[in-house]
Amino acid sequence: MKKNLIRKTSLLVLCLGSFFFALAQPLSAQDGAAKPPPKDKTLLDTFNAGGALMWPILLCSIGTAAVSIYCFMNISGNKLMPKSQVEAIGQYMQTRDASSAYSLCHNQPNMFASTMAAALLKVNFDRDLANKVSMEQAASETLANEETKLGLWVNYLNVFATIGPMLGLLGTVTGMIASFDMLAAGKSEPSDLAGGIGEAMITTAGGLFVGIPAMFLYFYFRNSLTIQIANIQKRVTFMLDLLSGELKIEGAQAEYEQDASN
Repeated sequence: MKKNLIRKTSLLVLCLGSFFFALAQPLSAQDGAAKPPPKDKTLLDTFNAGGALMWPILLCSIGTAAVSIYCFMNISGNKLMPKSQVEAIGQYMQTRDASSAYSLCHNQPNMFASTMAAALLKVNFDRDLANKVSMEQAASETLANEETKLGLWVNYLNVFATIGPMLGLLGTVTGMIASFDMLAAGKSEPSDLAGGIGEAMITTAGGLFVGIPAMFLYFYFRNSLTIQIANIQKRVTFMLDLLSGELKIEGAQAEYEQDASN
């Protein structure tokens, strides 16, 4: 009797288990059809999730890249003050051949050549020290003007480094506003809030991705330009000392060769 009861109970449990398993199978199939496995997000998907503010952030990144390439190409010792040209002008200065030196500067323009050409326009061997005071003043004004024109491009990097994070912060605010609007409308599910929060985080990250490299490049090129301007000013002063006769040829030659090798 006891064995029959156990057997009937086991059979009942087995039947109930089979019934619930068969009932669960269609539901699982429906759930699988309703919720396909999530696909990996691409970079374009992430960009689009950031909203409209990602476009000006993208423009800032393109501007940063373009200005950086321009600065890499133009802020260097070989570009601003070619060694071969400096040596040739040095030879003309020792022989006091201002006309040939000016022609060389005029035919091969660069920052050093423009500064020297402006100074050589003021040369006057009939005046004291070949009119050195006026030459130095003209050279100083021209060099300051050249520095301003080239420094304008460097300052664009500072503009992008400032605007990029500010646009990201604006995206943070607009994204949070969108999430709070969802809450105000009674939609408090995570999926309802995910869009606004995602927009806030993506724009913030995008702004920082632009601002950090732009700020680094700004300081790098600004310091590089300052060093090049100082070198040009030093070399122009040395050339004018040679031309005016303030330096003796023998002593100046040794100093010039040592300075040119640095």
